[in-house]
Amino acid sequence: MSLNTVVIIGGGQAGYQTAASLRQQGFTGKVTIVNNEPGLPYQRPPLSKGYLLGTLSAQHLLHRNEKWYAGQDVEVLAGHAVEIDRDGKRVVLEDGSALAYDHLVLATGAHNRKLPAPGADLAGVFGMKTQADADAVSERVRAAKNVVVVGAGFIGLEFASVAAKLGAKVHVLELADRPMARALSVPTSQRFRAAHEGWGVTFDFGLGLDRIEGEDGEVRRVIASDGRVLEADLVVYGIGVIPNTVLAEEAGLEISNGILVDGLLQTSDPDISAVGDAVNFPCVQLDSAPTRLESVQNAADQARALAARLMGKPADYIALPWFWSDQGDLKLQIAGMSNGYDNTVELEVADEKQMIVLCFRGDELLAIETVNRPGEHMIARRILAGEAALTPEVAGAAGFNLKEWEQASTAVPVG
Repeated sequence: MSLNTVVIIGGGQAGYQTAASLRQQGFTGKVTIVNNEPGLPYQRPPLSKGYLLGTLSAQHLLHRNEKWYAGQDVEVLAGHAVEIDRDGKRVVLEDGSALAYDHLVLATGAHNRKLPAPGADLAGVFGMKTQADADAVSERVRAAKNVVVVGAGFIGLEFASVAAKLGAKVHVLELADRPMARALSVPTSQRFRAAHEGWGVTFDFGLGLDRIEGEDGEVRRVIASDGRVLEADLVVYGIGVIPNTVLAEEAGLEISNGILVDGLLQTSDPDISAVGDAVNFPCVQLDSAPTRLESVQNAADQARALAARLMGKPADYIALPWFWSDQGDLKLQIAGMSNGYDNTVELEVADEKQMIVLCFRGDELLAIETVNRPGEHMIARRILAGEAALTPEVAGAAGFNLKEWEQASTAVPVG
């Protein structure tokens, strides 16, 4: 395949990393990122944390500054791609211009699932996805007295911890029976619930949203599904995202809960690949089941794997998933995925603000969750990416130490 021009649609983590990795891999052809937001590609995770608190500036959100893009000869175009002409191998932009490509990379990401309730369009009701969202929320949260958060996932709880720290009364509504139920084991979930309640956050689980009411176009109260009335001058919701697949679907690519790709991250068109939050790929950690992950790690690692393939080093994508979330003074880190776990082992730690939880299915270690234990998180990633088998019986033994076990299991016998 002659590869002289790569066009990347999407300026998020996956899009930026694809461009950066192509240059790192030695690609000397033309690289263009089509970014549907103004400015340069930036990091999104800090939006609901440091950026919202004001401890991180807009400049520090950027993956790279203008000098880097100029020095790497990576073009960033602000605009929306509206059509993929697969026969002509062109991307048509909303202004009618077109970009020719030898290979096209779809890094289109995902958008917030809209709040399905009357009053969701009132001023003071926000999702959190873009820098513009964070800027708008930042203006209000410092003056807010009563904040309602809909959804107790990572984004909702990161924001809840910020709002509580800034002095607001925070009430979280969640349909599940505990915080971050889709991502965390019960012990870790319970620890975060207790921490948030200690910061003054109130939870209602198994409770949905009926409607939002306002006055003069501004939010004033939330009516829960049980009829309860919650005063609110700010509502922030995080109820999941929807992959951006319209462009790919209209181009005739295979779609199923995202853009379908094979283990090499190739779509149904060999000249088009896809990476990041919009991609449904065969996940080796889940027995190659079609999986769509929303994480910085996945986006960046897929981009690196794709760049290597385009530079003649193809390999199936097998990177271990890992995740993190900063909430108050707690740093949650997860290595692996606990889907289907049926047993946990919690290791002893001296500090009540720290935690190590191992999640098993039978004798198989699926994931390790840590709180304020970055060293053990790195060990966890190595263990889960390796071949040594750690069982619940071994981990549950008195005095078990994760670091010592790793050292012993990877030691090379002498003689």
